[in-house]
Amino acid sequence: MDLGLEGKVALVGGSSKGIGRAVAMALGREGCSVTICARDNTALAATAQAIRSQTKAQVFSLVCDMSKYEDIKRVVAETVKTYGRLDIVVNNAGGPPTGTFDDFGETAWLQALNQNLLSAVRTIREALPYLRRSGSGRIINITSVAVKQPIDRLILSNTTRLGVVGMAKTLSRELAAEAITVNNICPGNIATERLISLIEERAGREGLPMERAIEVEEARVPMGFLGDPEDVANLVVFLVSAKARYITGATIQVDGGSTTALF
Repeated sequence: MDLGLEGKVALVGGSSKGIGRAVAMALGREGCSVTICARDNTALAATAQAIRSQTKAQVFSLVCDMSKYEDIKRVVAETVKTYGRLDIVVNNAGGPPTGTFDDFGETAWLQALNQNLLSAVRTIREALPYLRRSGSGRIINITSVAVKQPIDRLILSNTTRLGVVGMAKTLSRELAAEAITVNNICPGNIATERLISLIEERAGREGLPMERAIEVEEARVPMGFLGDPEDVANLVVFLVSAKARYITGATIQVDGGSTTALF
């Protein structure tokens, strides 16, 4: 199936590993030129080389802390300088620390807001002039199933990621007449470093061997196994394609059927 992505330019946040890396790789396979960014320069360089060798796509990599506005400005500007255009933005940033309300003070809340809400707002703000020129701009926000079904001990994530969904729904209506779509994807039970660290934490609290803790997590998934980052990337590729031109303002989970919420 021709998804109409050949020659498009995509900016993917938090893309040195995990879901971001899988998204950048998948877009490269579909003919996109990609900008990847993350804080770890070593991991970023390795990812850039892997994408080039496996997809033959053009890859521009830049160190960026998604919680810092100046870094975001630089990444968007350098992307447009490098490629001359920007068609697709995938907002993705690592999750904030785990804990309860009493565990976090002002600094932790502000950092979570910067990293997981304002990073999306700022990236969209900087990218929007170029997405408008594209004629078919696409914005994807990688959030979490926590926006549909809050998860215990993830109060920072539960709060900040819901803000992204509220922003995206409103923005999708504002930009619809300009053929720019805005959608959210909610990974759940995806075998990333983040999920494994959460399982390790739970195993420690409950006194379980890690192997048993993973089995418990898999048992919560109706499909019976943890997903791969590529499962999320496949949905991203479709939603940014010409085939998804009539889908906007949606919030879709990729979780093997785990979420019990209706919407």
